[in-house]
Amino acid sequence: MTLSPLTRRRLANFQANRRGVWSLRIFLALFAVTLFAEFIANDRPLVARVDGRWFFPVLADYAESDIIPDGLPTEADWHDPTLVQEVTRQGWMVWPAIPYAYNTVVRDLGQPAPSPPSARNWLGTDDQARDVLARVIYGFRISVLFGFTLTIVSSVLGIAAGAVQGFYGGLTDLLFQRFIEIWSGMPQLFLLIILASVIEPGFWTLLIFLLLFSWMGLTGVVRAEFLRGRNLDYVRAARALGVSDTRLMTRHILPNAMVATLTFLPFILSGSVIVLASLDFLGFGLPPGSPSLGELLGQGKNNLQAPWLAFTGFIVLGGVLTLLIFVGEAVRDAFDPRKLPSGATR
Repeated sequence: MTLSPLTRRRLANFQANRRGVWSLRIFLALFAVTLFAEFIANDRPLVARVDGRWFFPVLADYAESDIIPDGLPTEADWHDPTLVQEVTRQGWMVWPAIPYAYNTVVRDLGQPAPSPPSARNWLGTDDQARDVLARVIYGFRISVLFGFTLTIVSSVLGIAAGAVQGFYGGLTDLLFQRFIEIWSGMPQLFLLIILASVIEPGFWTLLIFLLLFSWMGLTGVVRAEFLRGRNLDYVRAARALGVSDTRLMTRHILPNAMVATLTFLPFILSGSVIVLASLDFLGFGLPPGSPSLGELLGQGKNNLQAPWLAFTGFIVLGGVLTLLIFVGEAVRDAFDPRKLPSGATR
């Protein structure tokens, strides 16, 4: 596929920002790794061979009686010393790099939890004796997935609302603006507290609740672009030829409006990650026990004698936000019409 000169110039501007390019690479690499968190940190072996039979505990549940003849008909605990001894005697098993899931309680710590980093637990354990590194891996994944989902859906709704406002203008724009002013003044935290007292917040519950307010982030930018674009000569000419309003909006005006919109997306994504971490820190986020970067920061606040908890949460969350901000700056440079690639002349 042949790229247009404008697209090539934008790609060149983006690649010229080395900090943004490397930030994007690091962020995508971390996200790709955490997508396979179950194969990296799990309290079940990846594969086991016992008495000539193959087992894949990371993919399926097995009863103890399915593995050894004298086992109980309950779900197998692969950290049980008796089961481990029998499996080792009759075969072998391969463990993930981190033999703990985000909710696994580490046994035989030898000291009260939270325990400091060690060769067994690389980032230590939290106040409930759960491995911190495993919770960071799972928490990173759920935070980024939540941020991606919230950013994409809220952007689609905000762009659609801003397009309708700017294209039709007049009374439609006036009523919509008054509605946005009233709706944006709603106390979100108080409403979330009321919601948490009625139902237990979950991933989708929080997502839907935050969508009710986050869609207004791009509405003003898109509205301004459509107010300007609807009066351009080529748009008027297309309308005079009988082109429908939907086609005018999507084909003729929206591409120009997306230039300003795309520069905001990395910053909206970082804001979505911050929102989830803040709610988890305050106790109004994901259900108790869920892996969360905000919950890790809350544990650091409540356990000042265990500084590794606060340091880990701060470094991970701060690192993610820093990478996203650097990517956002590179995207902004890419769409800046005044910026030329290195060595180019106007």
